[in-house]
Amino acid sequence: MEEALLSSTTTPWARWRHHLRLKTTLCAELSGAVGDLGTYIPIVLALTLVSHLDLSTTLIFTSLYNFATGLLFGIPMPVQPMKSIAAVAISEFPNLTVSQIAAAGLSTAAVLLLLGVTGLMSFLYRFIPLPVVRGVQLSQGLAFAFSAIKYIRFEQDLVTSKSGASRPWLGLDGLIVALSALLFLILATGSGDQTEQAVDSLPLSQTRLRRRLKILSAIPAALIVFLFGLVLCFLRDTSIFGHLKFGPSKIQVLKITWEDWKIGFLRGAIPQIPLSILNSVIAVCKLSGDLFPDREASARTVSISVGIMNFVGCWFGAMPVCHGAGGLAGQYRFGGRSGASVVFLGMGKLVLALVFGNSFVSILNQFPIGILGVLLLFAGIELAMASKDMNSKEESFVMLVCAAVSLTGSSSALGFGCGIVLFLVLKLRQMEFSSGFGSPKLKSESAIADATTSFLP
Repeated sequence: MEEALLSSTTTPWARWRHHLRLKTTLCAELSGAVGDLGTYIPIVLALTLVSHLDLSTTLIFTSLYNFATGLLFGIPMPVQPMKSIAAVAISEFPNLTVSQIAAAGLSTAAVLLLLGVTGLMSFLYRFIPLPVVRGVQLSQGLAFAFSAIKYIRFEQDLVTSKSGASRPWLGLDGLIVALSALLFLILATGSGDQTEQAVDSLPLSQTRLRRRLKILSAIPAALIVFLFGLVLCFLRDTSIFGHLKFGPSKIQVLKITWEDWKIGFLRGAIPQIPLSILNSVIAVCKLSGDLFPDREASARTVSISVGIMNFVGCWFGAMPVCHGAGGLAGQYRFGGRSGASVVFLGMGKLVLALVFGNSFVSILNQFPIGILGVLLLFAGIELAMASKDMNSKEESFVMLVCAAVSLTGSSSALGFGCGIVLFLVLKLRQMEFSSGFGSPKLKSESAIADATTSFLP
């Protein structure tokens, strides 16, 4: 309501200032800025090493996307890699070229832009049952959490996306380092529900507890852990200093052939499109409404945003990107509450791109994977916890079946389809048909109410 009133009565400059106004402390916003790097860094690094993605170009364009989303949405809306395209580019042989990756991103962007402009995305958002959306969110959150545990427990080959031997206890990327980071984040942030308002609501008799929780909540925990990981990069390989070259790489327009379009669409875009619709638009909009009831993102705007971002950057070889519920959950979990959070992240990316360029790959290549796993674990759990509002057994049944199929079938689209069918069958079961040729009707008014409330608002 506040956002709608603001949009109708103020100028764009006033809205942008409002969106960048800190909703919490500066330290918390800075900490939230790095909340989704647990997914961003591994995918970008793998694409750079395998498909020769230009890291400098990707950092520059994703920084611009961060600026734009911070101004547009006023929440810590993430900018993440298109995961299905990245998975195909990295793991399938032959590996996709940069031009084919760009073609896949542009094809996906075209579909989302069309759905957004025509209003079809808003239609889907309104009428997709809430338990199915929760199932998609639960499966994505658990998938992130499973990957995070593997990052922490086992050595990782990001190029092949495979786990190796158990991670040693000692060393600069050992279990002790990862578990210490995990313990620090838990002590500093708790379960993520101890907001400033919650701490202030504690009884006055618990003065010491209130003081301690305020001190802990003021610590930019995720930012400290990330900076600690950067320090370990240089300690793990001191030769990094010799590999650093200052200045960004030259940005060039890609040449995309008809063969690139065909391969990119068939191998990259087809599996990515349903994932982008479900997780990058529908799930992220629903999560934004859960976390920021007064600033819920519009499905139409988010869909158009994904389309425009990729139509700008993919032509120059930047990594295809989207918004994601996991990234939003991670940034919220570590303190991001406004558009300023992602703007700070964009500033950091831009500085790294302009100063170090592609030589920053040598730094990221030494980043402790265990620490990335810890950051990813918190993001995954926060996303999975969005499903806690399923209050009836029927809603939980649909959600869990959808999540189970998504996880075991490795496809959110498959889980989504099964969830829709299951939801409709359950509603059909509650309908009674007249003996004549009349239309079917629901059993009772309560059944009608249940059917209505099971859809997204």
